[in-house]
Amino acid sequence: MSTHPDPLRTTGAVLHTLQAAAPYADSAPMRVQELELDPPGEREVLVRIEAASVCHSDLSVVQGRRPRPVPMLLGHESAGVVEEIGSGVTTVEVGDRVVMTFLPRCGECEACATQGRLPCTLGSQANERGDLLSGGRRLHAQGESVAHHLGVSGFATRAVVDERSVVPVDADVPADVAAVLGCAVLTGGGAVVNVVDLPAPTGVVVVGLGGVGMAAVLVAGALGHEVVGVDGVASKRELALELGASRTFAPQEAEEQELRGALVVDATGNPRGFETAVALTGPGGTTVTVGLPPADAESTLRPLGLVAQARTITGSYLGSAVPQRDIPRFVDLWRQGRLPVERLISSHIGLEDINLAMDRLEAGEELRQVIVLDDRPGEAPSP
Repeated sequence: MSTHPDPLRTTGAVLHTLQAAAPYADSAPMRVQELELDPPGEREVLVRIEAASVCHSDLSVVQGRRPRPVPMLLGHESAGVVEEIGSGVTTVEVGDRVVMTFLPRCGECEACATQGRLPCTLGSQANERGDLLSGGRRLHAQGESVAHHLGVSGFATRAVVDERSVVPVDADVPADVAAVLGCAVLTGGGAVVNVVDLPAPTGVVVVGLGGVGMAAVLVAGALGHEVVGVDGVASKRELALELGASRTFAPQEAEEQELRGALVVDATGNPRGFETAVALTGPGGTTVTVGLPPADAESTLRPLGLVAQARTITGSYLGSAVPQRDIPRFVDLWRQGRLPVERLISSHIGLEDINLAMDRLEAGEELRQVIVLDDRPGEAPSP
């Protein structure tokens, strides 16, 4: 039974304008406002959000590169505590800390039967509509429905989500770490562990050292691989060395070195970065691309090299992850001290800083900015 007034309320960052002019701190495409929130229905949970991190996928929506219905409450990489459960919920209980994930899996479609290789059909369709997997929207402002972002809408103090959008973790996992597990680590780390069965040690090259790429560096290093990082930004190359990469190069330097990897992860989200990743893939190796370039982006490749050297190129959405399977694995590595997810967090900010946060992300100044939404005693984010 609910202990909250009906309707519930949440405060969140709502995107009202696509393709607003940068800097976003001036044009303010997102507005922090109070919204009404329906109570959780069947197979839904109410989550008090503690932390939410800012990802390039959020920025892509603001830029209009990934068009979504507006108004939309953004945010998809977040964590919090379950406050209430609807009927039929079996996977979480009130009081559980949960990681929120941006692709719910129905568990029944043909795509779900591929164990992560293909994204859930129903979950993808719901995300495109701005709905929950269970159907419809639970957010309202001034009599108007507000779209959910990827089934989460995590830039808010509370959210109602389908239970298939959350994975419980133990209370010893800090909220900010839990948030980053839900996208950056699942996507970058999943590209390392889920796509190719790699013997360790072997050569792994990561092209693009943003939050997702750096997570791939962390996971590959934790599993004993020799990791090389490639990025055009010197400060990111320096951090990759601190996080376990044995060598780093700018893209042109890497190609001039004739560097070759058994696995090359493209985390750039742009066509030139993808071409670099393919060029750095060794004979018999695999290029795994996890970035999300604009829909009209094009790349040029020489197919003879694929044939003559038996190389493979494959896409991987969300790191081909099944969150309920993979998040516990990454938590175990973190708990052992082998996966320092905290190092991916470049700053902690407030919800009111959300437009400025998009500017800083676009400028390449941050890996993961974590919005602190609930800093209760005993539940403070890690420093």
